[in-house]
Amino acid sequence: MALSDRQQRMYDFIAKFTREKGRPPTIREIGGQVGISSTSVVNYNLNILAREGLITREKEVSRGLRVVGPAIKGLADGTGAIQIPLLGVIAAGRPIPVPEAGLMPYEGETLSLTRDIIQEQEGLFALRVKGNSMIDALINDGDIVVMRKQESADNGDMVAVWLKDEKETTLKRIYREKKRIRLQPMNPTMKPFFADPNNVQVQGKVVLVVRQLQKLPA
Repeated sequence: MALSDRQQRMYDFIAKFTREKGRPPTIREIGGQVGISSTSVVNYNLNILAREGLITREKEVSRGLRVVGPAIKGLADGTGAIQIPLLGVIAAGRPIPVPEAGLMPYEGETLSLTRDIIQEQEGLFALRVKGNSMIDALINDGDIVVMRKQESADNGDMVAVWLKDEKETTLKRIYREKKRIRLQPMNPTMKPFFADPNNVQVQGKVVLVVRQLQKLPA
């Protein structure tokens, strides 16, 4: 479910306020920020954020809000550019361990792209690539991949995959075979990784690659 503009502003305010103040805002502080005078209306929208997995709520505790998920929309600024949350690093090589949520936590850094580069806004996030397993797909170490949040993928799609048992994440092309999933690197020197379907969770599909410019020799 896509967030409304008001819900998105509430989420962004909660995340920013918590980072800057070291505590979550009150219901009235949230309402004042987004122009809602009714605490019941604020509560209604907070429940939607909680249902979407973006925050948790401890209703018996004052200020019992906690941000647990990334914003699921790209944000448009006043210039028409889209601000996409840059969530951290993903391995394009051997999978690397990451925190429990499966992706690095969002800490406020964003990637700014103009609408002539990417049109869609819903469900976008970005990850910086570490490794060289996708070089034949023109994705090098240090590049940034823009992804659309989704839990399904077709054979051959380039996806961010969370390996549940190993608590590791990786960037590969995905192929479903008879009783296994093949995660295929795009580098002829590297072998594919095979996994049980129950151990694999698709977290997003690559929709754009932002190349890291290389310095020319003097």
